[in-house]
Amino acid sequence: MAQKIKVCGVIQGVGFRPFVHRLAERHGLRGWVRNEGSHVEIWVEGTNEQIQAFVRGLHEKHPPAAQIKETYTEVYPVRGYSDFVIQESKEASGDIFISPDLALCPECLQEFRSHRDRRFRYPFINCTNCGPRYTIIRQVPYDRGNTTMAEFTMCQECSEEYHDIKSRRYHAQPNACPQCGPTLSLVDAKGCICREDFSHLLAKGFILAVKGLGGFHLVCDARNPEAVNTLRQRKGREAKPFALMAKDLDVIKKYAYISKEEEELLQSPQAPIVLLEQILPSSLPPSLNPGLKTLGMMLPYTPLHHLLFTGNLDILVMTSANLSHEPIVYTNEEALQRLKSIADYFLLHNRPIYHRCDDSITAVVKKHTQISRRARGYVPLPVKITPLKRRVLALGGDLKNTFCLAAGDKAFLSQHMGDMDNLEAQLEFRKTLSHLQSYFNIAPEIVAHDLHPGYTTTQLAQSLNLPLVGVQHHEAHLASCLVDNNYTGEVLGLVCDGTGYGSDSNLWGFEFFRGTIDCFQRLAHLAYVPLIGGDKTVERPDRMALLFLLHEWGQEGAKWAEKLLGFAPSEIALYQRILQNSRDIPLTSSCGRLFDAVSALTGVCRRNSYEGQAAMELESLCIPGVKETYSFAVRQEGGIETLSLREMWPELIADICKKRDTGFIAAKFHRTLQEMITHTFLLLREETNITTVALSGGVMQNKVLLSGLLTELERKDFEILIHRQVPPNDGGISLGQAVIAGR
Repeated sequence: MAQKIKVCGVIQGVGFRPFVHRLAERHGLRGWVRNEGSHVEIWVEGTNEQIQAFVRGLHEKHPPAAQIKETYTEVYPVRGYSDFVIQESKEASGDIFISPDLALCPECLQEFRSHRDRRFRYPFINCTNCGPRYTIIRQVPYDRGNTTMAEFTMCQECSEEYHDIKSRRYHAQPNACPQCGPTLSLVDAKGCICREDFSHLLAKGFILAVKGLGGFHLVCDARNPEAVNTLRQRKGREAKPFALMAKDLDVIKKYAYISKEEEELLQSPQAPIVLLEQILPSSLPPSLNPGLKTLGMMLPYTPLHHLLFTGNLDILVMTSANLSHEPIVYTNEEALQRLKSIADYFLLHNRPIYHRCDDSITAVVKKHTQISRRARGYVPLPVKITPLKRRVLALGGDLKNTFCLAAGDKAFLSQHMGDMDNLEAQLEFRKTLSHLQSYFNIAPEIVAHDLHPGYTTTQLAQSLNLPLVGVQHHEAHLASCLVDNNYTGEVLGLVCDGTGYGSDSNLWGFEFFRGTIDCFQRLAHLAYVPLIGGDKTVERPDRMALLFLLHEWGQEGAKWAEKLLGFAPSEIALYQRILQNSRDIPLTSSCGRLFDAVSALTGVCRRNSYEGQAAMELESLCIPGVKETYSFAVRQEGGIETLSLREMWPELIADICKKRDTGFIAAKFHRTLQEMITHTFLLLREETNITTVALSGGVMQNKVLLSGLLTELERKDFEILIHRQVPPNDGGISLGQAVIAGR
């Protein structure tokens, strides 16, 4: 008998066709396999038993980086093939899956370390199980001529491997060796060739700009306080924590606690940055993560990274090479021009990067992986969705931007684009959008955007000459969480974040909803507080604390603002006059601004030098085991439940006056939020009989808050949905926008 088998999924660039060939030969089958661009097509001839065993093997024994989404089989008359072959690829059509970049596999690492191997210490060693994919592809299908490796002609030995069906490098598109492949060069800030060993330069305290898979990193010895401080000064990065790369897992265990799940995540083919709890006291410089007790750690994921760890170097700062809020630098020319005031030396190579792509950032919360930045290792894999009626381009928000192209039952999110308030990010956005539209053959019929009229993405939407669908920010968050969990039923949802434009023109950020993706209804929110000063107040948590005290506690609050926050009486009086006389002050229910106020009042952080700093430092101080809470109330006002913390402020100040430990106050505040949220969900469950809750928004990256909340809600018999495939922050809202607009 004969069968034609259509296989859909992530099967390009992962050694799938060679695997099929070997599997067919093992089962004595004849026929062929070929890449159809959108899928792989297989023709097999043999007995029914042979074919059934072959199909089982496709699902059970495929390469580790392959992901089979669907298979379709049809029976045909036998054509009489004499053997099994791999046919030439066809031009792409239909659904396309492109593999993300994959971390160096154990087999290649072993060859890299072997003195006898011809690729000994070769910085671009790869095979069908590892190496660059998305960052080098120019067009589909994923064949060498369609990548930035096209300019490198393989030598005879590499060519023989490439064409040898039994080789691990059979049809490995980036295949290369020192004789025919990309090469490294080390230059100084003037572009002059340097002969010194680059690992020695790192050991001496110099800063290197190192070209990686998806862009440049700025690298220095993480154990050298002077080098770390110099990097901070040159990069203008006052306090935001640096990402770290450790030589191996044993080194990470010297500096951070690590669970089984975190260990598996670090060693996965995605090899993301994983946020870990720091072991204290620590020999690492405090300037790596000022005010925090977590470390963002990753392992070497390219052979070049392994070359950096020579001699006594065991842990390096490995931070994205970019100027503030701009996309990561990714070409040699751009690096030499834009990073010359930061880096002392440049470690370059001549394999072009086609797509910029930052490192992904993850955390493990109660054994579940949470992605806070989705990029290398995950993009451009699709998210499965309920089929849409229309093809959609969703533009996301202005912070932590991603966009989403959705058609049928698949949604393709871009890599992390960054903040959209600068021209470089906007240009990168447009370029990446053009490429992904071409790869996935999606011509959008409508454009979804945030309701905020001042967002750059809203203005971009208006320039595209397509029908527009505005989607409320927090509804997009919630829809994203439901799609992330493939959940189609009705839920009670909570979205906590810094800010989002509400349907009443106020700035929301602590919102309870009920509904499905088709329709959400706002049921409750944190009591509004005036927000004087807009973005300037977001940068000044002490001003937010002043506003809470004046609004919630009047003149008594003014007294404590002067005493605890150091505001001059004249400045307090000015704010009081504005509150009394102005009718146009925006109101906010933001959870992020609440965290800012508490952080400032307790003396933890009174000025944000990066987004979320005050909240992160407050979380970092929490001590375990605190059961006490501050007072709160949930009252119905105007047909909606309003969460009030008015009584919390005098109680919190009383704790400060008693000189209670700041870690105790921080933990007590977190417990208060957990109790208040759980109490509100219980009230809403009683009203609606809905027992499933969904949690989204950037505040849900707070591990102390989220883990405690999960425990409380589980005790109350709620089914809980949290993000798993896309970030809970604004990096995930484009997915929610797309599914709301396209239904």
